[in-house]
Amino acid sequence: MNVSVENVGPCKKLLRVELDAAAVDAEFETVTKEFIKHASLPGFRPGKAPRSVVERTFATRITEEVKKKLLPDAYKKALDDNKLRPIGYPDIEEGDFGRGQGLKFTATLEVEPDFALPDYTGIAVKRENRVVTDEDVERAVNSLREQHATFTDVTRPAQADDFVVVNYTGACDGKPITELAPAARGLTEQKNFWMHVTPDHFIPGFTEQLVGAKAGDKRTVTVTFPAEFAVKEVGGKQGVFEVEIVQVKEKALPALDEAFARSFGAENLEKLRAGVRADLENELKFKLKRQVRDQLVAALLGRVSCELPEGLVQNETRSAVYDIVRSNQERGVPKEAIDEKKDEIYGVASNSARERVKAMLILTRIGEKEGIKVTKEELGQRIYQLAAQHQVKPEKLIKQLQERNGFGQIQEQILLGKVLDLIELHAQIEELPAGA
Repeated sequence: MNVSVENVGPCKKLLRVELDAAAVDAEFETVTKEFIKHASLPGFRPGKAPRSVVERTFATRITEEVKKKLLPDAYKKALDDNKLRPIGYPDIEEGDFGRGQGLKFTATLEVEPDFALPDYTGIAVKRENRVVTDEDVERAVNSLREQHATFTDVTRPAQADDFVVVNYTGACDGKPITELAPAARGLTEQKNFWMHVTPDHFIPGFTEQLVGAKAGDKRTVTVTFPAEFAVKEVGGKQGVFEVEIVQVKEKALPALDEAFARSFGAENLEKLRAGVRADLENELKFKLKRQVRDQLVAALLGRVSCELPEGLVQNETRSAVYDIVRSNQERGVPKEAIDEKKDEIYGVASNSARERVKAMLILTRIGEKEGIKVTKEELGQRIYQLAAQHQVKPEKLIKQLQERNGFGQIQEQILLGKVLDLIELHAQIEELPAGA
């Protein structure tokens, strides 16, 4: 077998493979004998049809079967002989093929980059020595109270810390703001818009000018947009808003009593605080572990320089763009504002994708060297955890994963996590005082 390898891009190879006619004819002979042995043709007992009849009748199927056997084996041998580690599936182009002639084909494929593994033991990292305090617990409990606050309409004038529901229109330089910034429709006009009468809500200096207003009142509010305002077209300029007060609302928090505790499934306040503390401790443990692992990955990235498979980077970039857009949408960012920043979003996503792909390649190679594997039990356990997290039946999640070939991604996540466990186990961790 003759093989030539040509570089056609970063981590992209073109293989030219040729099997000689003798090897092809030998496989034709083997396959033909199998067809003769099992052929069932009219007028002949099974396995007794003449060779010429079998060859003529099953010519196409015999050729396809020979190709099905020869091509994958030749491709794998070409990879092994040239120590290539493919990523994904190759693009195969076949040449003429048949009895008495060789098998020729080309394969264009992406491969893993060739790099030397860095030293991944004894990496120096820092970890903040933090614990959950009583003050943390009380803040979290009060946050639960905020989530269950009630808002009551009042007839008195608005005061600091009240909430007001307003209709408004906004202008800048005497024009609707959308003439300066087409995506900023929310600044130009809003109906039944809730505002918290505090200095930092909405635009600095806006809500303070509503103090003393009652439902039905109208106010002209003048503000100066901060220089670094999110809508850059109006940054540093003066805005004028015509505001109608629709409602004034007073916020009330639920009493911190046993009934409040029971509304969260706790027997009493003591048990509620204990549950909140346990949740905070789990969150803190995860956060500190994430910080350590980010440092470990950053150290590994800095120790390896290599090209990256562009196809893999592009797939990861698309995924990162999707995540960024979805996060913005969930925060209520208008589609127009997202579209305006699409180049910036793509740039951030591309950089993130390149780091993630590089980290995956390094960690996977470390896992191979250390013989780290993912067991069926670990895969099953993770699937059950995900099912519980998303509140779906495990059987439904398994079906969804089968439909989109999602098992490989979960297996990769488990593997990389186990590799990071090993690296963290051998890291040099310096404990820092809280807040350092």
